[in-house]
Amino acid sequence: MNKTSNPSVENSLTNTRLGDGDFKHVSYLWDETKAADLAGDEVALLIYRSNLLGADLRLTNYGGGNTSCKAMTKDPLTGEQTEVMWVKGSGGDIGTLKKSGLAALYVDRLRSLKTVYRGIEFEDEMVELFNHCIYDLASKAPSIDTPLHGFLPFKHIDHLHPDAAIAIAAAKDGEKITKELFGGTIGWVEWQKPGFDLGLQLKQCLDENPGIRGIMLGSHGLFTWGDTAYESYVNTLEVVERCAEYLADNYGKKGEVFGGAKITSLPKEERLKQAAALAPVLRGFCSSETSMIGHFTDDSRVLEFINSNDLGRLAPLGTSCPDHFLRTKISPLVLPLGAADDLSDTSAIKAILAPEFEAYRKMYADYYNTCKHPNSPAIRDANPVVLLYPGIGMFTFAKAKQTARVAAEFYINAINVMKGSEAISEYTSLPRQEAFNIEYWLLEEAKLQRMPKPKSLSGRIALITGSAGGIGKAIAKKFADEGACVVINDINEERLQSATEEFTKLYGKDTAAAVILDVTNLETINKAMEGAALAFGGVDIIVNNAGISISKSIPDHTLADWDKLYDILVKGQFLVSQAGIAVMRKQGIGGDVINIVSKNSIVSGPNNAGYGSAKAAQSHLTRLMAAEVGVDKIRVNTVNPDAVIADSNIWAGGWAEGRAKAYGITVAELPAYYAKRTLLNEMILPEDIANACFAFAGGLLNKSTGNILNVDGGVAMAFVR
Repeated sequence: MNKTSNPSVENSLTNTRLGDGDFKHVSYLWDETKAADLAGDEVALLIYRSNLLGADLRLTNYGGGNTSCKAMTKDPLTGEQTEVMWVKGSGGDIGTLKKSGLAALYVDRLRSLKTVYRGIEFEDEMVELFNHCIYDLASKAPSIDTPLHGFLPFKHIDHLHPDAAIAIAAAKDGEKITKELFGGTIGWVEWQKPGFDLGLQLKQCLDENPGIRGIMLGSHGLFTWGDTAYESYVNTLEVVERCAEYLADNYGKKGEVFGGAKITSLPKEERLKQAAALAPVLRGFCSSETSMIGHFTDDSRVLEFINSNDLGRLAPLGTSCPDHFLRTKISPLVLPLGAADDLSDTSAIKAILAPEFEAYRKMYADYYNTCKHPNSPAIRDANPVVLLYPGIGMFTFAKAKQTARVAAEFYINAINVMKGSEAISEYTSLPRQEAFNIEYWLLEEAKLQRMPKPKSLSGRIALITGSAGGIGKAIAKKFADEGACVVINDINEERLQSATEEFTKLYGKDTAAAVILDVTNLETINKAMEGAALAFGGVDIIVNNAGISISKSIPDHTLADWDKLYDILVKGQFLVSQAGIAVMRKQGIGGDVINIVSKNSIVSGPNNAGYGSAKAAQSHLTRLMAAEVGVDKIRVNTVNPDAVIADSNIWAGGWAEGRAKAYGITVAELPAYYAKRTLLNEMILPEDIANACFAFAGGLLNKSTGNILNVDGGVAMAFVR
């Protein structure tokens, strides 16, 4: 879209303007009609501008950057007009920013804090004082970047972390390049941890360079501004566009990117096979302290970097921008594996990787001990977040899927920065002490301490067979509600798609993955396990729920009926468990197998020879597996439901008619019949079975294996003891 000419912008911007043609490196998204509807409401325009900026990841990354506006408004205490600043509060993302995510502060009070500021060694105490400047009592908590906006006089300000700008900010000659590229119209402030003093330095830079259109923060990011929301927006786009254009013009001038390719990637399908095979092993190592969730990407930008000659030189340097560093750790772990290595011998692969993880943990401990202060928080998990497998791709591990995915996105940002810096100069990372001061900042620690307590199944991955409907869906929802990542699956593609859309709507894109799974087909089972590994890093909980029911008398029972029951119920349970246990053993962190069986595995009844005997086989198979895999800290337990009628496929295929005939009643009378025959006189719902599964997997019964939990309302004939 072409930009719309705006006289105020024309008059205020310098001769480094790019003109009114199309932007090539950033997206111009401003809609004059929408903006006109917001005219006169500076806060609404701030939110609109912020959302547009956040929609383009070339301008800023998820959760990164902050924006602000200043406007005159009525003081509720005096009734007089006063200047208030609205600025993105602590946390949040400008791409999805709403008014509730803004902090609103009296500008005069904020600036008056200069009189009580005791110097850079007392930075942190200023954050509490921001609360004395609050205008709107419903404000979000002000962030550490608040004074960076407050001391600048402009009505609208954008502080972003565009890769193109940081590439210049992190270059060895960044200040010189910035001055030459923008003809002195972009100021420069050397790296410093965000805080009150940095806000004062920004104001000093502006005072010493009147008329500049922005300020580059060394190794950090970019400040740009304007006297209207539109002017600030266009100014930001133009500055970032100029940075990106400069990088593009210089790629290849110093030689091949990242020193050229050292190795070649495997073809896509083979890369994914290797990644799926290795992910559970890596997850096990990374979960030595806390159970982690994984993410994998073979993005072309990642492959260009990890396959390059410069990987060994650049990767250990780590990142420069604090936003990148906080999410990716001090440096990645480069795996000493060949892209085509045979990964089938798990013991051999672990023997290769174990010393690498030990070395990384020691490096991290040395970094902590060298840089720590007397009041530093205790050392955190020393395992790597980012793991690079040349020729294959990048793995990231964190306590939640979203965190792992975002870490990958930030490391791609870091790759972009390194690529740009190397093209125009030489990449420089954040010094180790400065990195430590950010990572173990007491304010960051306080933010971590305020985070909600993890849910019972946080950090765990569950695959529930037949989870696109009925009991399986109820179990998947219960596990997702309790913090697990779930792999939903079904043999029916249409039903699976519907369930996937439902889970995405309920939980977002980071909680559920979907795979086609036929429990009698080993190929689809293996693909499901690979899907779990690629989506989340592996699997911790297998729930064998998929099943069918056939109710016929002995004379009416066919061989086809018999084979179908045993294939799905018994062989299916075995094959899925076998594949799941193999993944759990690769991880080495234990797990759960929960088999949804039936009260019919214990109780004898008419018209039930095939189904009941298959259920009995499932029950004993549970005990046999429990006896074998307990040494691996894998628990195997049984849940015995009965008469789960609501939303259950069990009533398809003539089962309801068969049971009604056996009991001498009509199909319509079945629900009441089943409820009345129980000791508690209760109907059993899918949610009841889900709760039973959670009882086994949720931690309270983590020393229980080989057990049966009846969820049948109380059927005396089904009592195990």
